Amino acid sequence: MIQPEEELIRFLFAIMVLSILVPLAEATTMNLTVPKGEEVSKSIRLAVEDRVLIEFTVVGQTSSTLDFYITGPHGSVKVEYHKTSNVDYCFVCDEAGEYVLHFSNTDASEDKLVTLNYEIQHYIFGIPQMLFLTIIIVLVCVGAVATFILMGKTR
Repeated sequence: MIQPEEELIRFLFAIMVLSILVPLAEATTMNLTVPKGEEVSKSIRLAVEDRVLIEFTVVGQTSSTLDFYITGPHGSVKVEYHKTSNVDYCFVCDEAGEYVLHFSNTDASEDKLVTLNYEIQHYIFGIPQMLFLTIIIVLVCVGAVATFILMGKTR
């Protein structure tokens, strides 16, 4: 029969694992409407060594193009695309801070719909964050099993 203390320990362990994994689930798909003659910005916070994948598709009634550029933490332009409809762009962040994605529709006479997908892979000690956390969880589980076995032996 399971003791109430053991149930509490199992419950707390499950809560701890979930609290580590839940913040990693982040929505990375969104739709943006870029009005005619305007620019829409989306900012993302990055750390050094983050791997970033940005994909988007532009849809318009007559023309499906717009200008796109990314500015870094100090306002410098990292990449620039003119009159584009599809972009797949990957980069490794070399400077921590706020990066801004700019979707410019200043030269068009109609609104554009942008479907944006982006993925940010965080790295800890040169290891992808998910793999690092998995290793930590496995080590904690192995330690718990070893403790259980050692405490169950009669002397």
